[in-house]
Amino acid sequence: MEQTTYFEEYEIGDGRTTFGRTITETDFVVHAGHTGDFFPHHMDAEFMKGTEFGQRIAHGTMVFSIGVGLTASVVNPVAFSYGYDRLRFIKPVFIGDTIKTRTTIASKEDDPKRPNHGRVVERVEVINQRGNVVLAADHIYIVERREKK
Repeated sequence: MEQTTYFEEYEIGDGRTTFGRTITETDFVVHAGHTGDFFPHHMDAEFMKGTEFGQRIAHGTMVFSIGVGLTASVVNPVAFSYGYDRLRFIKPVFIGDTIKTRTTIASKEDDPKRPNHGRVVERVEVINQRGNVVLAADHIYIVERREKK
């Protein structure tokens, strides 16, 4: 879905929550193959039985990728991603967990490089089926101003 939202129209505190997605064994295997990360934490069930987790844990980068992907249902043609700050893997995600993503507009500021744009910071929280935040990051958007400076 396309939705044009200019810098002035973003309101701090506004947000949304995505639908859920269950993490599978296939996700672990495909992500390991794509990234080359075959660490035992993700791929060796016997090794992980002896840890505090008791089972394999999802790659943090996979949880981030899937969590961000869940938010990709709305395209704003006057905004583009500037990147992510403050990425944290807060709690482990396991095979069979269902995650969803909550976004909240956290702040707005002028863009020092682009006078006709502003920066919008969207707090991204990936949440498991128990309501626990498992990953958090700040997504920075560069957004066109309706009122040009």
